Amino acid sequence: MGFPKVRMRRLRRTDGLRRMVRETTLHTDDLIAPLFVGEGEGQRKEIDSMPGVYRFSLDTVVEEAKLLQRLGIAGLLVFGVPNAEDKDPEGTQAWASDGIVQRALKALREACPGMVLISDACFCEYTDHGHCGVLNRKKEVQNDKTLEHLELVALSQARAGADIIAPSGMMDGMVQAIRTALDENGFPEIAILSYSTKFSSAFYGPFREAAESTPQFGNRKQYQMESGNAREAIRESLLDASEGADMLMVKPALAYLDIIRRIREQSDLPLVAYNVSGEYSMVKAAARKGWIDEKAAAIEILHGIKRAGADLIITYWAKDLAGWLKDEHAPLPEKAAPPQEEH
Repeated sequence: MGFPKVRMRRLRRTDGLRRMVRETTLHTDDLIAPLFVGEGEGQRKEIDSMPGVYRFSLDTVVEEAKLLQRLGIAGLLVFGVPNAEDKDPEGTQAWASDGIVQRALKALREACPGMVLISDACFCEYTDHGHCGVLNRKKEVQNDKTLEHLELVALSQARAGADIIAPSGMMDGMVQAIRTALDENGFPEIAILSYSTKFSSAFYGPFREAAESTPQFGNRKQYQMESGNAREAIRESLLDASEGADMLMVKPALAYLDIIRRIREQSDLPLVAYNVSGEYSMVKAAARKGWIDEKAAAIEILHGIKRAGADLIITYWAKDLAGWLKDEHAPLPEKAAPPQEEH
């Protein structure tokens, strides 16, 4: 049966009807906000390439986290940005008990006791060479030596108050190493969100400014995924699941919606998509030129990510989106009552 008896536009006629039959929805419970924390006091420095995103000091990040919690954001992904003079070839500040991310986690745990704290576990922000692990003489990242250090990072972050450890370096065996270290040291309840399928991407540029983590030579293609490989991408995530990951991630999101869908079809684990810095910044740039509507474009992109199969989305629009969603879900205006006749 078709037109004219079937009229698809019937359920698009009013805002109320459209809301009633909407298949994919966004909620603040779906959102994770990334936060960059550096040294100093009273610091709230906007990232040039990421308008609306800031690098905070410990005092100001606490205030930002309280606001995000009031807005109903599900969790925070915390990145530490140490001073340049504290970086070294092995990234030892990544597991220091008084490291910037450890102090941030402690402060956030005290200030926002109910907030889910996710701690990025990697070395690129902490090494003086900007790569995600220990280098050999050929300047190649040593996988197994990096795993030993990654265990130390995970334990220090768990002790500092992280609910979830998120290894992002794409080292082989990273989930198994962290799971073993946590279990054997009294942290079996701490979850692992693995950056299980992380591509070597052109969309990371603004993040590297924010985290001061640009490689000083070469690139990260020897450990991050090749963008054209779908089967290998699925295998990466399924391997991490078998090693004990509690949640999986695809990063970036927008150019890899097919990968999100295929992992969703093959794994029942919660699936996270990282709506990365370049995806955010290109919309911001176009919106500032007046070429597109930022709010409409952001919501459309995030709907697409959710529709592809992501349960949670890490996004720099988290705070803005909380306000936009509040407006979108507001009650429809009531029809005005007819004026009363005077007697």
